[in-house]
Amino acid sequence: MLEWQKNSLKNKEIKNPLDVRRFKDPIYVLLGPLEWKPNTQSPLAPVKVPRGFVTDFASVPRVFWSLFRPDGDYAYAAVVHDYLYWQQDRPKSDADLIFRSVMDDLKITDRQSAILYHAVDLFGGAAWRENARLKASGEKRILSELPSSSDVTWEEWKSRPNVFSNS
Repeated sequence: MLEWQKNSLKNKEIKNPLDVRRFKDPIYVLLGPLEWKPNTQSPLAPVKVPRGFVTDFASVPRVFWSLFRPDGDYAYAAVVHDYLYWQQDRPKSDADLIFRSVMDDLKITDRQSAILYHAVDLFGGAAWRENARLKASGEKRILSELPSSSDVTWEEWKSRPNVFSNS
């Protein structure tokens, strides 16, 4: 993965390596920010994912993990996409197009990129609506205090006081 990240960061649209810490469950928190900007021909707006954002990488149903692991080479794109689905500061269709664009920038195969893009385009509405519901109920996903080890679950950590950023 380190070699892949080194090569992908040569792409001017991708900034910062994917640096995460895992909770006890397969949920991750960013140890540093991620940035993506479109090439000059794109109408898509840049994305900055802050340090402390919590993600599950690609939300692939377990039955498909032999084909598409949640932490595959498209994990960077999946984190950007998760953030856009959480923030909902632009249309879902733009979030999905950015997911595809980041995968293209990472040189994910056309076949994988197309399958994953069409999956979120067709089936991502439920996740989009669930995130809106969770945010409305007060859930947060950007931490100001990060766990020091992987011996705590996401559910345990998010129930602690003062671990979330105000943003």
